[in-house]
Amino acid sequence: MKFVLLAVLAFVACASADEWQPKTADEIKSIRAACLEEVPLTEEQMNHMKTFDFPNEEAVRKYLMCTSVKMDIFCTHQGWHSDRIAKQFKMDMQESDVQKLADDCIAKYPKGDKANDVYVYDVHKCLMDSEVGQKVKSYIKKRQEQLSKQA
Repeated sequence: MKFVLLAVLAFVACASADEWQPKTADEIKSIRAACLEEVPLTEEQMNHMKTFDFPNEEAVRKYLMCTSVKMDIFCTHQGWHSDRIAKQFKMDMQESDVQKLADDCIAKYPKGDKANDVYVYDVHKCLMDSEVGQKVKSYIKKRQEQLSKQA
C-alpha cells in the first residue's frame, strides 16, 4: 500500500506542469549543492564539469539525473519535459525552437527505463552539444567573467 501511495504522489508531482516555473540562479545553485551532497563528485569530475565536459561516469550521470529531477525538467515516471527545458533554457532563442531541439534529443534515445541515469546522461549530452547547449555555455562563461571582475 505504501508503494502505491508513493507512486501516486510521485505521478502527481510530475504531472503538476501548470504550476511549474523556471528556476532562478539561486534555486539552481541550491539544487546543485543538494545534489552534490546526495551524489559526491571527485575534484577531477568537478573540474571537468566546470569546462562543460561531463565524463560518462556513474557519479556524474547520477548527479545530472539528480539536478534534472530537482529542477523538475525530468521525472522518473514520465521522462523529460521538453516544454520545461524550453522555458528554462531558451536564452535568446524562441521557446518553440528550444523545445524542438529538446524533443529531437529525447527522440534519439530509447525510452525504456526513464529512471535510468544513462538515459538522462545521453539526452543531457545531446542538449549540451546542440545550439541550446552552446547558448547556455556562453551565458555561464559571461556570468563567470562578470563575477570575477566584481571580486
